[in-house]
Amino acid sequence: MVTLKEAAQAYEPPQTLNIADLEKVPVDIEITEEEHERKNPKEGEEKSFKVNIVMINDKKYRVPNSVLEKMKGILERLPKTKYVSVLKSGTGMNTSYQVLPMDPPV
Repeated sequence: MVTLKEAAQAYEPPQTLNIADLEKVPVDIEITEEEHERKNPKEGEEKSFKVNIVMINDKKYRVPNSVLEKMKGILERLPKTKYVSVLKSGTGMNTSYQVLPMDPPV
């Protein structure tokens, strides 16, 4: 049996990481869409929003739409790509992503 104190000390709040936190990502991994509620919507803002999620080792990683857009370009030119790496710069609304193919040169 676990005590309340032990449970509190072991508690880690659920969090969604970012795909840029991974060294490389397989392009054939399953992606799902989740709907979330905005905590403090401003006047005129929608209360919910959707995010793309991949699961790796029982952890959720968010996949921004701009990453999908850049991956599309890579896959059009390099359709045999099996892995990509995502680089992130900036924070908040000023975040930008760069997607790189990670396959060995042919």
